Amino acid sequence: MLHAVMLDAKSMGPQIDVSVIQDAVSQLDVHDQSSTQEALERLADADIALVNKVVLDGETLKQLPRLRLICVMATGLNNIDLDAAKALGIVVKNVNAYGTASVSQHTLMLILTLANRLPLYQREVASGAWQRSEFFCLQDHPTLQLAGKHLVMVGQGELGSEVARLADAFGMRVTFAARPGNEANDTRPSLDSLMPEADIISLHCPLNADTKHLINQERLAAAKSSLLVINCARGGIIDEEAALDALRQGSIGGLAVDVLPTEPPRDGHPLLDALSEPLNLIVTPHNAWITPEARQNIIRLTADNIAQWKDASSPA
Repeated sequence: MLHAVMLDAKSMGPQIDVSVIQDAVSQLDVHDQSSTQEALERLADADIALVNKVVLDGETLKQLPRLRLICVMATGLNNIDLDAAKALGIVVKNVNAYGTASVSQHTLMLILTLANRLPLYQREVASGAWQRSEFFCLQDHPTLQLAGKHLVMVGQGELGSEVARLADAFGMRVTFAARPGNEANDTRPSLDSLMPEADIISLHCPLNADTKHLINQERLAAAKSSLLVINCARGGIIDEEAALDALRQGSIGGLAVDVLPTEPPRDGHPLLDALSEPLNLIVTPHNAWITPEARQNIIRLTADNIAQWKDASSPA
């Protein structure tokens, strides 16, 4: 008998069918949200924990002797004490590539929106500037034709590669930068060498010691004044305050982020405050991944992880 407990089903969004997971286990308990303390209580008799963002630290895992598998319903594993899990013989599995189409679509939306200066023109239409115009159109904010422009990508995994494929359809020239921190062993050009010629930079890399504040004041100072910066990866890969300063000063042409260093940003963030300013700025609430298809993929891949674990755990 396999008893599974889903700790934060609400994070998967509305109208998600978990029947494929129910079919893979003997009992499935579903909770909308859980704190770490609630998780300890709810996992007391569980063999399998299904979790998205709930923190399962070492002390919690030590008090769950029955737990044998943790299925993280996301790619990131930073909420799980992996060393403790390994020491306790608990297998940890995550899901990858569940939202490639969803996130790449969102990334292109941000590129197109910044290139067409939509935040600025929407503000002017709302304020009545078009209605008062002497001419049939507004054109105070020059737009950027993507055809022929240079898109620099940081991250050449499945997601980065799909964004590059879509960008090619718009006629953009795409270059992948060398992996940050490994430039000496990488045949691809370094980000520093690409900064002066980039028209757009899109980030699709993990947040680590080599990528924290990868886009910083020094690199932005080397960029074109028309540069568009897109971050659909992790908050903190951009130094958001430096990028905001550059945008305000006209040193870059646009900034769009789907992520912030702390989420949700309960204590605010300078980018959120700046949304009231006339800037080519977009902040979306970490929702690049949320198409129903992508969320349902997470459930399917999680069920696959359970099935694979069961097969590996079965006696030969």
